[in-house]
Amino acid sequence: MIMTSKMASKSDTQKKSYLCEICGSGFTRNHDMLRHMRTHTGEKPYSCEICGSSFTQKQSMCQHMRTHTGEKPYSCEVCGSSFTQKQSMLQHMRTHTGEKPYTCKKCGSSFTLKNNLLRHMQKHTGDKPHSCEVCGSSFTLKNNMLRHMRTHTGEKPYFCEICGSCFARNYDMSLHMRTHTGEKPYSCEVCASSFTQKQNMLQHKRTHTGEKPYSCDICCSSFAEKRNMLDHMRTHTGEKPYSCELCSFSFVQKQHMLRHMRTHTGEKPYSCELCGSSFTQKQNMLQHMRTHTGFIKRTLTGIK
Repeated sequence: MIMTSKMASKSDTQKKSYLCEICGSGFTRNHDMLRHMRTHTGEKPYSCEICGSSFTQKQSMCQHMRTHTGEKPYSCEVCGSSFTQKQSMLQHMRTHTGEKPYTCKKCGSSFTLKNNLLRHMQKHTGDKPHSCEVCGSSFTLKNNMLRHMRTHTGEKPYFCEICGSCFARNYDMSLHMRTHTGEKPYSCEVCASSFTQKQNMLQHKRTHTGEKPYSCDICCSSFAEKRNMLDHMRTHTGEKPYSCELCSFSFVQKQHMLRHMRTHTGEKPYSCELCGSSFTQKQNMLQHMRTHTGFIKRTLTGIK
């Protein structure tokens, strides 16, 4: 028997007998409707006993508690990586399967995460519906706006139980934890080098492929890493954003400024393994080492 649209509509209404008075959304259980109402009222009845963060759902509060306890009950069957949330583990699995279930209807690009698709869609729509009340910055995703708000409030709700470091984002805390655990989940398929961050692994792979995706708009020089391209751009603009606090010398790169600071502090971090001489720059230490290799070579050949 074929159910008419009118009959189907009646059946759906019977199944969803609890209706939200504000937006009309229907629910099969009163509990679900009451939980939905919090999206309108802003009520957050579940609070974390450690840091005071509050949540609309008990499940969300339980998941948050794992950022304090370090509990990671969900494990990847392929590589053994563990996660605090089941959703995070399922998303991680796509790095093994290559699955990209979220597809852009305009250009066909596909993504492993829904948030990545939404960010991509911004290129097409330019839509940024979530705005910061403090500075007016706008964002495609609400979560990004809430995370940005912490730059104003200084809130850092995620902290490391090992050393006490605090972080504004759970992602940053997770990356930090690898400095304690030594975990390096991203491996190079060519040479098996492993990395704590995916971005570092992708940058490393360019040493094998020779890919240089970042180009200078002025002279067309290309670079494997974005930061190297930005450093190069300063050779055209003359910008020197890194200044010495002691003598006001300024530098194009931060590394150059830190190296210069050793002329004031007297620090010599590079030491010769043969005679113990120390140097402010690695290059000077390597040049010094040649005085030993030349002596050894003359000794072995009998040349004075």
